[in-house]
Amino acid sequence: MTDTLVPRGCGAARGYFRKGCNPLAETGRSKLQNQRAALNQQILKAVRLRTGAENLLRATTNNKVREQALLELSFVNSDLQILKEELEGLNISVEVYQNTEETFSIPLIPLGLKETKEGDFTIPLKDFILEHYSEDSSDYEDEIADLMDLRQACRTPSRDESGIEMLMSYFIQLGFIENRFFPPTRQMGILFTWYDSFTGVPVCQQNLLLEKASILFNIGALYTQIGTRCNRQTKAGLENAVDAFQRAAGILNYLKETFTHTPSYDMSPAMLSVLVKMMLAQAQECVFEQISLPGIRNEFFTLVKMAQEVAKVGEVYTLVNTAMNQAPVKANVPYSWSNMAKIKSDHYKALAHYFVATLLSDHQLHPSDDEDKQEKAWFQLHDCMPEGLTSLTILRDNVQRKRLGKAHLRKAIVYHEEALRVCGLCKKLRNIDILQEILTVAHKRSLIKYAQHEQEDDFLSLMEASSVLPKTEHKVEMIVPQFSKVKVKDFFERLGPLPVFSAKQRWTVPRTINFHCQERGLGFTLKGGPPVQVHCLDPECSAALKGLKEGDYIVSINGLDSKWLEVNDVLEKFKSMRENDIEIKVISCQDTMASVHNKSATYSVGMQKTYSLICLAMEEDKIHETKKATPKLSFLSWGTKNRQKAASTLCLPYAVAGSSQTKKKLDSHLTVLDTESSLY
Repeated sequence: MTDTLVPRGCGAARGYFRKGCNPLAETGRSKLQNQRAALNQQILKAVRLRTGAENLLRATTNNKVREQALLELSFVNSDLQILKEELEGLNISVEVYQNTEETFSIPLIPLGLKETKEGDFTIPLKDFILEHYSEDSSDYEDEIADLMDLRQACRTPSRDESGIEMLMSYFIQLGFIENRFFPPTRQMGILFTWYDSFTGVPVCQQNLLLEKASILFNIGALYTQIGTRCNRQTKAGLENAVDAFQRAAGILNYLKETFTHTPSYDMSPAMLSVLVKMMLAQAQECVFEQISLPGIRNEFFTLVKMAQEVAKVGEVYTLVNTAMNQAPVKANVPYSWSNMAKIKSDHYKALAHYFVATLLSDHQLHPSDDEDKQEKAWFQLHDCMPEGLTSLTILRDNVQRKRLGKAHLRKAIVYHEEALRVCGLCKKLRNIDILQEILTVAHKRSLIKYAQHEQEDDFLSLMEASSVLPKTEHKVEMIVPQFSKVKVKDFFERLGPLPVFSAKQRWTVPRTINFHCQERGLGFTLKGGPPVQVHCLDPECSAALKGLKEGDYIVSINGLDSKWLEVNDVLEKFKSMRENDIEIKVISCQDTMASVHNKSATYSVGMQKTYSLICLAMEEDKIHETKKATPKLSFLSWGTKNRQKAASTLCLPYAVAGSSQTKKKLDSHLTVLDTESSLY
């Protein structure tokens, strides 16, 4: 079932909520997500087993028990390695997300959605409403149910704009929830669990920031799935694909800049930077396909333009491949992803050299041609010329043109062969038939063209082709997310205006004031609103004698809620009750809650101190003295060297100082922020 509006209750105009895709539907994407969820559970079980073995190894002094524990660790690490490879296979299952129509395009890489556990916020939210807002929590059961329904629907969003809108709606709704129910001085007791998209390791946290960051990641991931689904054989499909990948890059970059202490490696700044580069590279690839969609005319200036455009695609994929092979992301990026970036880099560089070779071998300078214009265009293709030759010499001399054209063909063939070699090394990519076919066809085309110009004296030709300078007239850029365009209604707006009725404000229990209007008036004035505030109170008036204080907020008038009424509305109600007794309920604002450390310290399954906790410790160290930290460990280091160690090989990096002071400082954070941290 796709994303729809489903009525709640008996005809309540307010009670509508969104429903996501049916998770039991037998679609390729749902099967893939179900496999991902099952793998996450297997990884969780294996990590728990390894944690137990490590604890036993540290606790025992019996050599026989130590040998058994080491054997168990070796077995579990091998099992984790297999599970990691299976998860990587899901991440490269690009054919599931591609357009279903017959196509002849290199597959694009989408991101899989992060998985989460079901959660129930009912009891904590109802307790907070009763305690903090002094209202009957049973009156807000529908609002809480709507929130739960929306979160559940966000686990299986539809792969279209309505799915994006639903995720954005939930993200904005989380901002309302954070302000209304998450005070800065304590935790709500709600545990959020999200699984790493690349490693499958769960991260548990009581801070709502993990929920918000994970939803943002899934918005970006959904954009990538929409982009790969577009029909790249049509102009409209390619335009939509470019737009989707630009928006995905914008969302992921916003996540990187806004949530800097996320404890999950798939949302670490280094990993997000790589993903942003990859999305922009795929957008640039779609731009080139859009330009070449009508066909490439065998004309001098057209070939110059296409050579530079495709060289730009090769350049951006080279940058992506370089970034993927840098620490610390190298250990977590799927091996097939870095191979795909390398293949595309070589493939598009080969096409650039093929276009240059074609314009050299198929076109000669005629008297009617604009010599200066061709010379200028040719000069922009290269940063250097072969020794002893100039641009004009190459254009005028047919022999030199053919020699240089063959040099570019040789370079194109070398790049094509390298792309095929890398593709053959990766089992996952080797099984993608369309990728193999495209690489093979392009390679044969270059070989055929080279054979047409092959001569017996080719061994005398030592000319080397220089690289083609990349240039594009259609540079892609990130599209910054515009959440303001998504209209969202605060589920809990009945609690009152958010700037006043928030978790940061502390209120007295509502007091009932019964008074009557005097001949000279109410005895006080009103200001602000909504809600309105008592101002200039006459201490001798009827209301003051009954307990009304200056600065009180009026929240109810004769049993009717008045938290959203303006001054004029309240005065009109008072005016209509001039001859009768008036009953109002008022609250007084107490001191505003002071904020504690907003950066969260989190524990996760089988992990030591996580990325966020390290940031807290590092900031404490800056206050006291600088400590020297050991190099960061890999998030999923299952290598031979690590297997020989007794320490955990599935942990986020943590700082280790030369003395025990750092450990004491970390422990002190756990003491102060014990409700901020969670051990799953």
